[in-house]
Amino acid sequence: MNNVRNYKERLDSIGQEIFGNKTEGSAEMRRKQTAYNRAFWDSMQTGYVSNALKEGSDGSGGFLVPDEFDERIIVALKEENILRKLGKVIKTESTHKIPRMVDGYEAEWYDENDRFDFSGAEFDEIVFSAYKLGTLLKVSSEFLEDTPQDIENFIYEMIVERFSRSEEETFFTGDGIGKPLGIIHQAQVGAVTENIGDINLDDIIELTYSVKKLYRENAVFIMSEEACAHLKKFKNYNGRNMWKVVNGEPDTLFGYPVYTTTKLDGIESGNKPVLFGNFDYYCIAERGNRIIRRLSERYAEHGQVGFIGTQRVDAKLVDPEAVKTLEIK
Repeated sequence: MNNVRNYKERLDSIGQEIFGNKTEGSAEMRRKQTAYNRAFWDSMQTGYVSNALKEGSDGSGGFLVPDEFDERIIVALKEENILRKLGKVIKTESTHKIPRMVDGYEAEWYDENDRFDFSGAEFDEIVFSAYKLGTLLKVSSEFLEDTPQDIENFIYEMIVERFSRSEEETFFTGDGIGKPLGIIHQAQVGAVTENIGDINLDDIIELTYSVKKLYRENAVFIMSEEACAHLKKFKNYNGRNMWKVVNGEPDTLFGYPVYTTTKLDGIESGNKPVLFGNFDYYCIAERGNRIIRRLSERYAEHGQVGFIGTQRVDAKLVDPEAVKTLEIK
């Protein structure tokens, strides 16, 4: 249990170290941030790059988005992506490695003068990489000239919409090739359904108790919409639905909150449509701020200006026992 808690404390400390560096600080720092913010959006609008942007250059024509804008995106992505909402998001500046004990000890009884044997401990590392996610936005030159105040909101809305869709799908089911590995492939199988190509409430109970009590304290279900709809149709001997739904209240099942997503598969054989556990142990690591690059010339003959937005991110289930899946037989 201490190993698990130390894990969470380590993740908390990483977030505090990185986010702590972004406090407002001195008046001089606030002035620099304000100047950078103004210069950044002037550059997106006109293409002019002032000296104030030098510190945010990525060396290939792109610039780090201002901190305030980046934080807006983080908040919005959290609302759109279930795993961002339930997991932990940290900021990193380089590849992070977190050691963990994978084979520890049970408490044993010793005679008074016996020596303790620590030879059985095994450790490995969780490594957070930085996979790049990008999108291309194109707007007309007239849009930039006629509505200069709207370019920030336009970029914000497009990035949030596109990144949230790609992120959520990958965080659930990604194959790990050039992108994060999906949680469905990281979590252990907690239970297999009783019947082939089907799912019932008994299967859900089996899944629930496959997760250790330590992790069940703050556990939730995430399931595909198809699985959720199927389970809600089960009735008792009186013909009443066994899954009690209260209008206006969030869904719960056996006392645990239920979230649904279109990114998990249906209830065909071999699929894993249900996740259950404590998602505090799911960590999303963002590498620095997002970057936007203005393409002034590439689409000029069509009367357009392009913008490339990128972010670098990875996601890991830091304790594979914290969340488990239900597999369809």
